[in-house]
Formats: sequence, structure tokens, C-alpha cells
Amino acid sequence: MHAVVIEDGSLTWQERPDPEHGDTELLVSVRAAGINGADLLQRRGAYPAPPGVPPDIPGLEIAGEVVAVGRRVTRFAPGDRVMAVVGGGGQATAAVVDEAHALAIPDQLPWDEAGGFPETFSTAYDALFTQAALGIGDRLLVTGAAGGVGTAAVQLGAAAGAYVVASVRTLDHAEALADLGADEVVAHDAVASHGPFDVVLELVGAASLPSVLGALATGARVVVIGVGSGARVELDLRQLMGARARISGSTLRARSHAEKAMVAKALSRHVLPLLGAGVLRVPIAERVPMAAATAGYERFAAGGKLGKIVLLA
Repeated sequence: MHAVVIEDGSLTWQERPDPEHGDTELLVSVRAAGINGADLLQRRGAYPAPPGVPPDIPGLEIAGEVVAVGRRVTRFAPGDRVMAVVGGGGQATAAVVDEAHALAIPDQLPWDEAGGFPETFSTAYDALFTQAALGIGDRLLVTGAAGGVGTAAVQLGAAAGAYVVASVRTLDHAEALADLGADEVVAHDAVASHGPFDVVLELVGAASLPSVLGALATGARVVVIGVGSGARVELDLRQLMGARARISGSTLRARSHAEKAMVAKALSRHVLPLLGAGVLRVPIAERVPMAAATAGYERFAAGGKLGKIVLLA
């Protein structure tokens, strides 16, 4: 196979041995792989891969065709189209996926959208519903709403019957976010005047969170899953106390096999039917050949995009 390889902070396109699949795993010929913020951190040496995955091949989500299966696999067969969150190594022409983590790709979904779906929608769904218990009628704030996880969260919130406020750095993508289901689209610095919020999905970090705390409803739930603007903040804890609110944080990559399987099962049950019906979609900002991954990473880092940047094998 060929793979995107991190060498001294640079990305190279190298030939590597094909991965070997185990008894419960699928060997997948990768057709598309999304780029995520974690990939940029790994490239800088700030987010090492967990044990058991290639330490120098990034990539947390893939879509492709099954080419071989382990002897204990029962749900998939060679030729099936699958997508999945992986611990790493996804930006390559072949990858191994545990059957419990694999999702069947809806027939009409193209490869690029499938490659940008697993990580973003898994992260958004888990944060909104498992962590924050988002419910019908809740007022939801999604900060950094134009990114991959943000666009997923806006759609999931709208589909669940929440009132969705999307905050963005600039209003260039306001119309597109409204089309995805946002009831209001506001600039980051105007968030405080659009509360109170029952649930906040914090994707920006230090530049956003302090102002958000002044706009919380009683019993609000804040889930921090992104710190692109910085990870250290000074908080007025009286605001948190006054709202009887709670702040939690979440990541997906380092979770156990069983926890990831539970997330995949929930997506299969609650999200894939909506994706297959066209209620949800995966906005693609740019498609880049996997062999030219550096250009995709640079586009991601430049900001200003709506949706996903996807590498195509």
C-alpha cells in the first residue's frame, strides 16, 4: 500500500507493507479519508497515536471497500462498502477496521462524503446526546459551526428538534448553515446576546468559552471538544454556579474498543437512517488527492472553510 507518512513534521507519500487483519477485523481498500484537527496536531507531534496503530500514519476516518475479513466476522463480506472511525493510519490506500466499529455506507452516498462522515458525526452525536442529553426544544449553541464537527452538530441538533444557534468567526457561511438547519447564525463575539443556552458544543476553545458562560440557562450542559483557539482560559466560576451548569470535555480517539463500538452502534441505529434518507449530508469544502495530502492540510489550517476536506485515494 501507499500511505501519508509524517517525517519531522512534514508529510510524505510512501510505500508501506499492507496491514494484516485479525479475526474480528476487516481489511479495507480505502477510497476516501477525512482530515481532522487531530491530524494536524499529530503532524506537529502534539497528539501521539494510541498503542496498536501506526505512529507515523495519520487519519482517523476512512471509507472504502472490504477486500478481506477475519474468520469471526459476520456482518460484512468482501465487496461491501464501509466507513469507520479508526485510531490512526487511515490516510493510506489500505486500513484495518474492527467489525464492531464499521458502518455500512448508504447506497447513494458518494465516497468523498462517506470519507468525511465517521469522525465528525460520531464526535458530534456522542457529545450532543450521550454527554449533554440534548432534547427536543433545547436551545443549542454550536461554536465553530462551519467546520466538519460543527456542520454535523447543526444538522443533528435540528433533526432532534432543538433550536440551533451557530456561531462562526465570520458570517460568510451564514446562508449555508441556515440551509443545514441553523435557526440563527451569529458571530463569535455576539454569542452572549443570543442565549440563554441549554446545551453548548464548544469547538473553539479559549477565544469562545468565557463569553459563553455568561449566556447559560439554568442547568446548562457545556461539552468542550475543540480547542483550536487555545486550551487555557480564565473563568468566572460564579457564572457557572449561578446557572447550576456543568462543563465536561470529551475525546473519541483514546476510548476503549467497547466504548467505540457503542458509539458506532448508536450511529448505526439513530444517524445512518437519516443519512440514507438525505436528511443529513456531509458538506465537502475540498477534495484533494491523498498523494498530495500536504495541500489538504494547508487548506485545513488556513480556516474559512465550510465542512470537510477529504483525501481521495
